[in-house]
Amino acid sequence: MPMAREDIEAAILAALPGAKVELRDLAGDDDHWAATVTAPQFAGKSRVQQHKLVYAALGEKMGGDLHALQVTTVVPT
Repeated sequence: MPMAREDIEAAILAALPGAKVELRDLAGDDDHWAATVTAPQFAGKSRVQQHKLVYAALGEKMGGDLHALQVTTVVPT
């Protein structure tokens, strides 16, 4: 069963308190998502480190309940 938008957002927000999460369903199937995550925790980290934080928030759901996630990370100004 695909992962719901609310569950994706909740998982990211639990791991990155204070983040802003914008999700877009890429295929209309709740299985392929694009996420733009703006979080203060990204400051001073490389883009790869930022993406790892987002993927870690989703843990074992990635590749299972959540088939694909395109991530864009932003450090708030």
